[in-house]
Amino acid sequence: MSDAATQPLPLDGIRVVEFCQTIMGPSAGLILADLGADVIKVEPAPDGDKTRRLHGFAAGFFGGFNRNKRGFAADLKSDEGRAAVHKLLQTADVVIENYAPGTVEKLGCGYEDCKRLNPRIIFCALKGFLSGPYENRLALDEVVQYMAGLAYMTGPPGRPLRAGASVVDIMGGTYAVLGIMAALRDRDRTGEGQLVKSALFESTAFLMTQHLVGGAVTGTEQPPMPGRVGAWAVYETFETKDEQRIFIGLTSDNHWRRYCEKFERPDLLADPSLKTNEDRVKARDVTLPIVAEITRRYTLAEMLQICEEIEIPFSNVARPEDLTDDPQLNADGRMLEVELENAPVTKVPRLPVEIGDHDLKLRMQPPKIGEHTREILAELGYDDSAIDRMNGAGTIVTR
Repeated sequence: MSDAATQPLPLDGIRVVEFCQTIMGPSAGLILADLGADVIKVEPAPDGDKTRRLHGFAAGFFGGFNRNKRGFAADLKSDEGRAAVHKLLQTADVVIENYAPGTVEKLGCGYEDCKRLNPRIIFCALKGFLSGPYENRLALDEVVQYMAGLAYMTGPPGRPLRAGASVVDIMGGTYAVLGIMAALRDRDRTGEGQLVKSALFESTAFLMTQHLVGGAVTGTEQPPMPGRVGAWAVYETFETKDEQRIFIGLTSDNHWRRYCEKFERPDLLADPSLKTNEDRVKARDVTLPIVAEITRRYTLAEMLQICEEIEIPFSNVARPEDLTDDPQLNADGRMLEVELENAPVTKVPRLPVEIGDHDLKLRMQPPKIGEHTREILAELGYDDSAIDRMNGAGTIVTR
């Protein structure tokens, strides 16, 4: 067995207690778990995380964001269930929660409660808003996309449109992990824990930086992306001979030169009005029809091969299901095969980082309700008779 397969993962030895649902909080827990932390997902007994029962667009939320975690189910509204969770919190390095404002406090597991139980604990609250006038408002990914201008910038003029994935939830979860890692580093120096916050609205506003600065530089309002004045001469999708579409980006003079040479257009290279990218941006009414006409001579497969050969940016217009067999994602067996309830085993991408020789693999499937409750309570010192009694009383769920 290789050293890479046996060495501890970066967050080995860090215990995380997760009070989370939907995507924002679970995505933070997922990242920490994939990096090696012992993430214990606390779900309400007896029914578990309501995300398990969502349908439609949200049907993939639970299976997609809860791998590599242990499942612990307890009734926090009962004294005995809450006592068991408090005992668990005394062993934790990190707590993450993304319930509505005030919920975990009512259940006796808010920051002040956790701090009394464990002064070294890092408590991360993932909410709709950071501290300020909006901090007690409820928010969703879609809400803040409209609030912060992302929907306006995504859709065509006059038709604001949310992004096609829960980008803000996942980004908010990622920034939460960044804050947690910084707080853990702080704790190395001070020995003390602290409160960390991450939020949907501020995460989305951060995405707007380029447009805020762009508006200041140009002195104009920034139009939605589909109606933008592009920075590149060719940066569009074009129809192919077999009625498919391909994205082509000719963003440098070298791209333009190689493209023109490949398609035997020395006239375009000799044209002084098309000499630089900035010239070609001004002449898009000339360049775009030329690229469109050339592209229509070839099938999608032919154009993909040509673009790779001449080393220009390109892509087919993929659908999510196309990722399942993508050669890049599957290289070295990197796709993870996740087992889902009432669904086939599904391939999903790994955490999108490489850290030395660490293998950020699938170690545990998304947990069933209470799958690891008995195991975790035993670690906390409960004997089988106490666990059986609590299970019978409904204060916990075991399997």
